[in-house]
Amino acid sequence: MSIQPIRLFGDPVLVTPAANVVDFDKELRNLVADLTETMLEAPGAGLAAPQIGVSLRVFVWDVDDELGHLINPTLDLSDELQDGEEGCLSFPDLRYPTPRAMRVVAKGFNMHGDPIRVEGSELLARAIQHETDHLDGIVFIDRLSTADRKLAMKEIRESEWFGSAIANGTSPVIKVSPHFTNGLGN
Repeated sequence: MSIQPIRLFGDPVLVTPAANVVDFDKELRNLVADLTETMLEAPGAGLAAPQIGVSLRVFVWDVDDELGHLINPTLDLSDELQDGEEGCLSFPDLRYPTPRAMRVVAKGFNMHGDPIRVEGSELLARAIQHETDHLDGIVFIDRLSTADRKLAMKEIRESEWFGSAIANGTSPVIKVSPHFTNGLGN
């Protein structure tokens, strides 16, 4: 168990859909521990495995002093929407209003392979949707309005951390979600 480096926007792992977990073993439990430790150190409200370079459908969260994790999630979203500021550990210091469903019911598994169901609203719903997007290769700026996405990209290009991604030879990919977004993005 150790703190892992967080991948920044421009890293291809962030825009690549992650694979389903098939082995619920010690390695998976170590991954959940690493994700939790890394998220708490950052600090953040959630962290998905692709953000530490592991392309598996696993994420953790820390919302209202409740730690949790979910593996191979599926989501049922409410029709009621919320709009609030959202950020991401893979986009340091970037925050934009991002539409999300107000409530979510998430189904998946815990690290031992037991089925679990998580119901959340407001911040927990936002965190679960955000982290599930990471597992689908979608980053939060994909959910922004066209005008806000342009502003975000300008801010990203001017950031110090983005310059290091360019120096490493990675170029950012911005895509419109190919998935049904329930009206939550372009």
